[in-house]
Amino acid sequence: MTTRPLFSGFDGLMSLSRREGVDIRPTLLRVLADLYVQTSMHSEEEARQFIELTSRLIDQVDDATRAAVRARLALYPETPAPVLKHLGLKPSNPDQRVLLAPEIPAASIPEATTAPEPAPTSRETRLRMASHLSMQPADAAEISNLFFGATSAERVLMLHNLAETPLKASARVPTHRAERATKALEMAAWVGDVENFTLELGETLILPWKIATQVVNDPTGEPLACAAKALGLPSVVYQRVLLFLKAEIGTSVHTVYRLSRLYDTLKERSALIMLAAWRGSTLAAARARYRSGLYDDERNRVRNAAAQTRTSSQPANGVAAPCTASSQNSAR
Repeated sequence: MTTRPLFSGFDGLMSLSRREGVDIRPTLLRVLADLYVQTSMHSEEEARQFIELTSRLIDQVDDATRAAVRARLALYPETPAPVLKHLGLKPSNPDQRVLLAPEIPAASIPEATTAPEPAPTSRETRLRMASHLSMQPADAAEISNLFFGATSAERVLMLHNLAETPLKASARVPTHRAERATKALEMAAWVGDVENFTLELGETLILPWKIATQVVNDPTGEPLACAAKALGLPSVVYQRVLLFLKAEIGTSVHTVYRLSRLYDTLKERSALIMLAAWRGSTLAAARARYRSGLYDDERNRVRNAAAQTRTSSQPANGVAAPCTASSQNSAR
């Protein structure tokens, strides 16, 4: 019986990363490093897979990503020696023994009951723990941008491979909320009300208006299929949405059949992971827009204004202004 590899989902993503216009290698390398350091012990097969995957990515990423991964793995004691060597780090020698004091004879040491060693964590438990790895906002924004910028075939491949990745997926929409949204979406699609359809979809999936509009108005339709699957829309309802919501999709038999087939084969986990990436990308945009203020920001922002000299205003008609009492007294 064959053992399922630890990083099985990354092979498809790496094949996708080699295509023109899609580069997710920096994100893959960071996620691989984060996953590997989550567990204190690894089997030989897991270490071999990690060495094979990272060795193909280290030389293909930018310097900033390589430096971040290098700092991450330098602090992890179980980093494989080939990876350390590839990153320019000096591997530690586990057999080297440093004695701080002379050894105490064994006869002088009182016998003590040794505590039983903890049972090793099973591989299934480690995978279940790794599946709770949340995406950072920057990584979520990168995945979202790559998905929207990819072609139709690349999107399908990316969605199918996301199901095998140990990234944390969003929680399912509550059943009563999903049923109510299904009726509202079907009614909006029946009359071709794209605006209300977008509003209802965004509120149900907790997406901002910009992302919801981008999902609904995408010309090829894969984002809408992903959002509908995350919502749990029945297949027949989704097909009616395709037929009536937008004429450019409903009038194309090939497009309707292609998206219907994608919807039937798309896994819910893939859609929920992409939903988490869409939500996380908004956090990255908000962090970039609003930075923390310091106490002296206003003082540093103020320019040093030149000293202004007051000039006496002269009347336009050339008549001298009336003198004050003090000026008359001084003149006298």
